[in-house]
Amino acid sequence: MPRTEPDLIARSRDGDPAAFSALVRRYEDRMYRLVRSVCVSAPAEADDVYQDTFLTAYKKLSTFQGRSELGTWLYRVAANLCFMRLRAKKARPTAVLDDAVPDGDPGPEEAVRKKELSEAVAAALAALPPEHRLAVVLRDIEGLSAAETARTLELSVPAVKSRLHRGRLALKARLAGFAEPRPRKG
Repeated sequence: MPRTEPDLIARSRDGDPAAFSALVRRYEDRMYRLVRSVCVSAPAEADDVYQDTFLTAYKKLSTFQGRSELGTWLYRVAANLCFMRLRAKKARPTAVLDDAVPDGDPGPEEAVRKKELSEAVAAALAALPPEHRLAVVLRDIEGLSAAETARTLELSVPAVKSRLHRGRLALKARLAGFAEPRPRKG
């Protein structure tokens, strides 16, 4: 029988590992997408941040006051962990290896185009300042409302809209070449 989220939270606080596992299952996909998007400039860190998000949530669930949805609180935990990792990464230079694998079995030209676009989007996101990147990811990729994004980031709605606008403008400028039609071979 499915349990309500408040019930799962209460049972998790009482030490029920099955209840906490149920909460993790509810949010694992969203958290993974978030950390992969926000930590795009540090892909090796994303898996660690993902795991640390739920570890931190487990340890600090007693501090969750319920003034927001659990998902909003988890987004904040993940965002804070990403920011800490990115700050630490700035202090130590590293090389990045690309391990992207194309999806499905499209034709060779389409596969190349999709891979190029995917790499360009990842690079454009990585180039954004983390605060703009997080606003774009939460609103445009995760689909949170402006108010939910503001609560998650502990900002005002106008501040979120400003960061979102600046982030979108930067993405548009960096991805402008992909909107132009390619000449056909023939």
